[in-house]
This record gives sequence, structure tokens and C-alpha cells, in this order.
Amino acid sequence: VQLQASGGGLVQAGGSLRLSCAASGRTSASYARGWFRQAPGKEREIVAAISWTGGSTYYADSVKGRFTISRDNAKNTVDLQMNSLKPEDTAFYYCAATQTAAWRLVVAMQDYDYWGQGTLVTVSS
Repeated sequence: VQLQASGGGLVQAGGSLRLSCAASGRTSASYARGWFRQAPGKEREIVAAISWTGGSTYYADSVKGRFTISRDNAKNTVDLQMNSLKPEDTAFYYCAATQTAAWRLVVAMQDYDYWGQGTLVTVSS
């Protein structure tokens, strides 16, 4: 499975961005998906995750109420809508996937097998 992330850029504080992650290759199985981020000098952390069915989602406390993860299995895409962005949201954002049960939510970084390249989100104050 190959993952391609897009949608990063420069935005002012309070603005919005929408990231998208497209999967290609062996996508017929059920894959849990997630978004992670890594700021300079910091460890990579989970931002949001979604089960294959879309029925379960997870958000880091720092983004709850501001970010929304969604997926379209017909298009093999997972999006991250980011609203009310803050300078502390500045980071490289990575999408990830792992094959698992359709209902399962995966939040641990080490449980993901496939990673896209990072897309940079910069929020200016």
C-alpha cells in the first residue's frame, strides 16, 4: 500500500486547511487509518484515527473540536479537516494505514505498517 498526503501549506492562526491522503496498491482489505504530526524537535504524535468502517474515531485532546477525520473507502482517501488552527499546530503531518479488523481503531504509532510522506502545515501568528 502506498500513501500520498497532500494539502499542507501556510495559513494564519484561526484559519483552516484540509489534508488528504490517497491510498493505492493493495487496498481491497480493511485498513484503519490515522494522521500523525511531528514538530521540529518533538516526537511524532497521533492527531486523529478512524476505523475502516468510519464508525469509530479518535482525536488527540489538543485537536478535539477543531479537527475532523473522515474517509471515503470508494476513493481510498482519508481527509483531515483542520479548523481554528493555532501556531502550535505547525508540524509535518503524516498519514498512516494498517490492515486490521473493519471495526478496529488504531491509535498507537507502532501499530501502523504503512506511512505516507509528510506534508508541512505552517500556522503563522
